[in-house]
Amino acid sequence: MKKISATAAWTPELQHWLREQALEAGFDTAGVASVDHSNSDQANPADSLDAERFAAWVAAGRAGEMDYLKRRDDQGVLLRTAVQVAMPWARSVIVCAFNYNASGPLSIDNPPPGAGWIARYAWSGQAANPHPNPDPNSTTTNLIPTDYHDQLLHRLHQVEAALQHRHPCQTRCYVDTGPLVERTIAAKAGVGWIGKNTCVINQNLGSWILLAVIVTSIPVEPGAPLRIAADRCGSCTRCIDACPTDALVAPHQMDASRCIAYLTIEKKGVIAEELREPMGRHVFGCDICQDVCPWNRKAPVSAREGMRARTQMVNPALDWLAGMDAQAFKQWFKGSPLERTRRKRLHRNVAIAMGNSGDPRFTQQLEAWKASEDPVLADAADWAIKRIQADKR
Repeated sequence: MKKISATAAWTPELQHWLREQALEAGFDTAGVASVDHSNSDQANPADSLDAERFAAWVAAGRAGEMDYLKRRDDQGVLLRTAVQVAMPWARSVIVCAFNYNASGPLSIDNPPPGAGWIARYAWSGQAANPHPNPDPNSTTTNLIPTDYHDQLLHRLHQVEAALQHRHPCQTRCYVDTGPLVERTIAAKAGVGWIGKNTCVINQNLGSWILLAVIVTSIPVEPGAPLRIAADRCGSCTRCIDACPTDALVAPHQMDASRCIAYLTIEKKGVIAEELREPMGRHVFGCDICQDVCPWNRKAPVSAREGMRARTQMVNPALDWLAGMDAQAFKQWFKGSPLERTRRKRLHRNVAIAMGNSGDPRFTQQLEAWKASEDPVLADAADWAIKRIQADKR
């Protein structure tokens, strides 16, 4: 393990250099947040408050079945309450933000008949022979599926290598996999503020951003100016008002167990009936609270190679998704975010979306699923058939 340089510290000049490295690696902005509590004078009371809020959020059951958010150390402390719980050597966290906004419709636009919805970040793909400067307004039918975890981690390792070359230190890279709450640290790093929809919002980029972090052993220089972004949500409550499942229980507070993204991606087994109708046509993820956000009205479109929009993922036909066997699912989704949902869970979501469509032409497929050996799929199909029949009355 490399030792930290005795003189290394995050000065304003070094932070400026870091942002240049992040842009060169393909990120859109970056910042550094201190997590150094080794000196009591540096301790931030807000950090303790964040830890208390996270612990209370987990205790209230709002993490649902996401057990990785509930992991604790040997003393029973939740790992995500503070970076140094899992990594005592940590002194700072680099936060890099990546704009994934693609040219295409919003989930709240009028869709074609029988269309489902896949979250914008999961449209991603790349050409077999990538062009160095792809057209940001193009979508393509022959792209290879990609996953943002891999795309961002590759770029993050470039930033890490540049830092190690300049200041050898202890580091660890994460893209949605680390024992820390990325959005809280992103706000402290000045990447953006946490909106009322609990997403990080950047004044220039909006909220269509993905976060990648590098935990480091380099401390922030004492007295270095903070780049914390001011909260600019104001009195707006569009995201809260638009959430169909009432997952946004208050400004900046989400009950993840009610979120459509959680229900369609993380939730295993049967989805509570009270939440099925509000799910609408969503089959993977949800963009509603971002689609209605005023800060995204002028969000720039990005189409860096590796995160280009695949045409088939935009308003996908429900009957097309329903007809996928194991081989077809692998062909279209292996290497993409949808791979983790697996075919059975995707079909459960499709069955619910079919029921919400009210379209009787889906009844034949739903009848076949109702006879499935998979009790979860059979239950969703039975509910969907009854929903369609109720709409016909």
